[in-house]
Amino acid sequence: MLPCFAPAGTAARPVTVVAASAYGTWLESTDPRTRAWLEESGFKAKGGAVALLPDEHGKVARALLVASEPAEPWDAAALQAALPAGVWALADGANALPPHHAVLGWALAAYRFTRYRADENARPQLILPTGAGVERAMVLAEATWQARDLVNTPASDLGPAELAAAVEAVAHRHDAACKVIVGDALLDANYPAIHAVGRASARPPRLIDLTWGDPTAPKLTLVGKGVCFDTGGLDIKPSSNMLLMKKDMGGAALMLALAQCVMALELRVRLRLLIPAVENSVGGAAFRPGDVITMRSGTTVEITNTDAEGRLILADAIAEADGEEPSLLLDAATLTGAARVAVGPELPALFTPDDALAEAILRQGEAAFEPLWRLPLHAPYLTYLKSQVADIANASSKTFAGAVTAALFLKEFVKRTKLWAHLDIFAWNDDSRPGRPRGGEATALRALLGLVEERFGRPR
Repeated sequence: MLPCFAPAGTAARPVTVVAASAYGTWLESTDPRTRAWLEESGFKAKGGAVALLPDEHGKVARALLVASEPAEPWDAAALQAALPAGVWALADGANALPPHHAVLGWALAAYRFTRYRADENARPQLILPTGAGVERAMVLAEATWQARDLVNTPASDLGPAELAAAVEAVAHRHDAACKVIVGDALLDANYPAIHAVGRASARPPRLIDLTWGDPTAPKLTLVGKGVCFDTGGLDIKPSSNMLLMKKDMGGAALMLALAQCVMALELRVRLRLLIPAVENSVGGAAFRPGDVITMRSGTTVEITNTDAEGRLILADAIAEADGEEPSLLLDAATLTGAARVAVGPELPALFTPDDALAEAILRQGEAAFEPLWRLPLHAPYLTYLKSQVADIANASSKTFAGAVTAALFLKEFVKRTKLWAHLDIFAWNDDSRPGRPRGGEATALRALLGLVEERFGRPR
């Protein structure tokens, strides 16, 4: 159990939960002192509003939470941020805030990154509610905490080896198999692009490969970009653009979190997680503009920009995944600044050639309070990746549609799989909102878990 929760039976102060539309009736029925306190303080009964209610001695004795309609996890997140330290319990006879929303929102708001600086402030705890969906909410919260920790950890302490160790720890916890191909062994195993991108770093590149589940179940394959730091390579980034490049493995963190949820909930799938983990460094061994790489698939790629490295390592991993023709192939990456220009930091950009799959992902995003936005795989833009010396270039010759051309590049390596989707994510909360503190984020985790559950069935 996460430390923001307390077990049942612990002495606690109550939080009365009232739906926004029922607030007037509740106010009339409550005691005159509480009514006067709320009216005199100018309390506004809108979703997520919290009031601390005193006893006759002026001490905080209880609290009021107004739930949105429909209720959402961010109501509980706002509550967590507003309450003083101590143990609290929800008093919600009308089920205005379903337990799974309460657990998820509270836990996401309680997250703190404490690896380098202790959180010395006393924090409130919530008596863990019971009810439908609570176990799933806890699984999601724990996976989100881990993903946030990974993204927030700087490259000084999270390189390819440490990312592999994090995957191995999750594999061990769920009795999954995990193998790692490291350094020059990538060439022997025919992963030339992963090797080329990572070879200049003192920390060798690797491909992390986790497998789990019933061999007879439908195959779900997840691919996550694991660039633990991105200098841009020889096409080096300006220093200001490097400040957040510790988060360039956010796609890997997201897909590891999704894999962790799939295994913890024992979903009916045969799971494979592939994470190409590299550091894109400047050095004598760095790959160069003008180089041509023969990829795992046999496609030749001219390097026109060494800062377009994520799609290269993903392409090798996607080619490996595609060879098995999984029932569903999902990849996620902090791939392009163009996606952020197009849809901003809060909306993951979704690409898929399948309309029904797109509709399902978008619907799950809305249901999980985690909207995505579909962008087109506009085939004519593939001409922007034309090369005079190779099958394709790794970066566009134009400044237009950068997220689209990156997705089109990846699509070239999906030959056999019928259902594939690519997410171009930010993996970072640029501003703090209830339950979404500034920093690393498992962007689209809830939406993707809902998709997997819908497509392959609930826990066995």
